Amino acid sequence: MPGQVHKHHHVARVLADEIRAGVHTGGSKLPGEHALRERFGVSRTTVRQALGVLGEQGLIETHAGIGSIVTFDGTPLDQRLGWTRALAAQGTELTTRVLRLERIRDAALAAELGLESDEFTALDRVRQLPDGQGVSLEFSRVPAVGPLADLAERGLDGGSLSRTLTAAGRIPDSAEAHIAVAGLKENDSAALRRSPGEPFLRVAQVFRDAAGGVVEQVTSLLDPARFQLHVRTGRGDQP
Repeated sequence: MPGQVHKHHHVARVLADEIRAGVHTGGSKLPGEHALRERFGVSRTTVRQALGVLGEQGLIETHAGIGSIVTFDGTPLDQRLGWTRALAAQGTELTTRVLRLERIRDAALAAELGLESDEFTALDRVRQLPDGQGVSLEFSRVPAVGPLADLAERGLDGGSLSRTLTAAGRIPDSAEAHIAVAGLKENDSAALRRSPGEPFLRVAQVFRDAAGGVVEQVTSLLDPARFQLHVRTGRGDQP
């Protein structure tokens, strides 16, 4: 039974990521139960449990004789935690400015992540208020391998990193984060149009797929007046 619970949460998480990335758009139908069983190699019960989770999250509605209809109609999210959409729901309108999209070599990061190749696509973005003041600065590093080897040259799908990763089959299954508070360095404060030394949350995350492969490493600087971090642990989880 515990294995079944793990399986249906995994299926729900993958489908939820695809819905939020725009792979399955609002008003469209999800693949049928048989197709989902074949794709994930799970039972009908597991698929139905996963669809139930998506329904509870407000992402789909399931109708007898019709199937599961996607009800999520938000803008595809670039950031795994959905910070831009969360702030927009509170009436805070943000724009995203790309500071950098290029291929780089970073031997230290490759060694830290246990990767053979030291080539990455570097994507640096600032999210800012209408007056130009930044509320977050994000430094994403995506391994430049396989279908993402030429990402820096061809650009993001629809301007969304999340959609681009999903389209390439790079679906995050787990994440590890290190969180601290630090004063803004001069270059970062200039990009954010904030004061040097101003305290910001620093969140360094590594997203991995179901096989343990690195999908993305991202370091985010977040305005503590705009962001909160909610950490949830279960029995046996490490804090």
